[in-house]
Amino acid sequence: MSKNQWAIGIDVGGSKIEVALVNSSGLLHDRLRVPTDSKKGYEAILKQITETIHQLCEKNGDAVPSAVGIGIPGQISRSSGIVHYAPNLNWHEVKLEDDLSAMLHKHVRICNDVRAATWGEWLYGAGRNCDDLVCIFIGTGIGGGIVSDGRMLAGCNNTAGEIGHMTIDLHGPECHCGNKGCFEALAGGWAVARDAQAMVSTDKKGGKILLAIAGNEINKITAKTVAEAARKNDALAKKIVDNLADALIAGATALVNAFGPCRLILGGGIMEGMPQLLGRIEKGVKKYALKAATENLKVLPAKLHNDSGVIGAAAFALHSMDKT
Repeated sequence: MSKNQWAIGIDVGGSKIEVALVNSSGLLHDRLRVPTDSKKGYEAILKQITETIHQLCEKNGDAVPSAVGIGIPGQISRSSGIVHYAPNLNWHEVKLEDDLSAMLHKHVRICNDVRAATWGEWLYGAGRNCDDLVCIFIGTGIGGGIVSDGRMLAGCNNTAGEIGHMTIDLHGPECHCGNKGCFEALAGGWAVARDAQAMVSTDKKGGKILLAIAGNEINKITAKTVAEAARKNDALAKKIVDNLADALIAGATALVNAFGPCRLILGGGIMEGMPQLLGRIEKGVKKYALKAATENLKVLPAKLHNDSGVIGAAAFALHSMDKT
């Protein structure tokens, strides 16, 4: 791959579309963000993506992209590039890869957004020069990516990395997927908010700091509220963070035992807002995981932060073009 190659990396979410110009050394040169026109449907979003790409290319005329990579929060066919289902966008069976390729006349590849972020961390972030790693991104939900023996795992149906739906507790709380005790139902941002709201509802006196931060509205207590209250040494918030740490240790331990990575990389909004969790997870994993699995393990924070998705999507597109 030439160091002078350029690609467009795109992160499509329910609230915003980010389009970035990235070179084959992982340098993010320029970007544009627009709010997602999700209420107007697939065709409107497709138009937004193409128009934003054209604007970015016109702005950076000397850097001509040879490929376009897109991260989508949904289920995608690896062979056809069809998005089977993207709940945040209300997409069902859309031919995004073919449609964009025809409109842009460029090599276009799409993948799950969290796997795109894993590509970014693997090639240019905390996973650089490592052939065996697991990325866990803890935000509103939990997702991840697994690199084994120098290959990104995709799975039979391109669904590898749905680690948020590993069962951690058979009798745990119900997940949005309908099962009980999923990893993200215990440790995702929405689960932290649920638990905090429930605890404050039964103990308003103990939850007065959380309530004050949330403007005295219980339903506005979020994981961010909990992080802020914990920084103020609030006892209830610290208890919630303790429960969160235990759940993250349990999930991370299972992944380390299953895949034996050299690096465990932790990112996402929860980790950004509560960086103290990193050391607790490292200590817990090394205590509870198999000794052989942790002998050479490094537990690291994600390095690319919010840029991992667009950088990884661009890298994925260039990598797939080279293979082709």
